[in-house]
Amino acid sequence: MTVKYNIVARGNPGNPDAPKKYYPSVVSSGHITARQLARRMAEGSTLSSTDIVAVIESLLTVIPQELAAGNIVELGDFGSFWLRTTADGAETEDAVRPSQFKSVKPRFNAGKEFKKALNNVEFHKA
Repeated sequence: MTVKYNIVARGNPGNPDAPKKYYPSVVSSGHITARQLARRMAEGSTLSSTDIVAVIESLLTVIPQELAAGNIVELGDFGSFWLRTTADGAETEDAVRPSQFKSVKPRFNAGKEFKKALNNVEFHKA
């Protein structure tokens, strides 16, 4: 597996006078749709791509529902989804209200096997 990258110059936001440093930045090689993903998955299983698309669609419905119910969604070696929030603080514990939440975002933590599969990535300049 190869991943392309560019080189980008970035300044130090804490010190605008500091010289810029150069960093590698991953470049996308394209997109894959759920249908294309399902076809690839069907090649290695006894399920049809239609069955796999149905499972993907179900996951896209059920995972947000479970997160909204306050659950962490654990998918074994694939990884886990949970909610991350930002909120305004209050002066006292009694003053804390649900309206203080500013944002709710889904987060994903890759499982061991998922991370292991990415250990063999090679990088090539775009």
